Amino acid sequence: MSYDVSIRLDDLVWVKSSYSTPDGPDCVEVAASVASVHVRDSKRKTGPQLALPSASWRAFVEYVGR
Repeated sequence: MSYDVSIRLDDLVWVKSSYSTPDGPDCVEVAASVASVHVRDSKRKTGPQLALPSASWRAFVEYVGR
């Protein structure tokens, strides 16, 4: 696995999912760097986040898009 350790987490540009509700309980944001994709709960911006290698994210998106 390879993670982009050169990127600062503060520099990530987060994008809220179009499936997220404006003020509701289902809010997900993602941010991509060269080698990884980060996922977090948009209601807890300073909370934990999941970092995945880009290849794993692509496989996940392909799988759920079937």
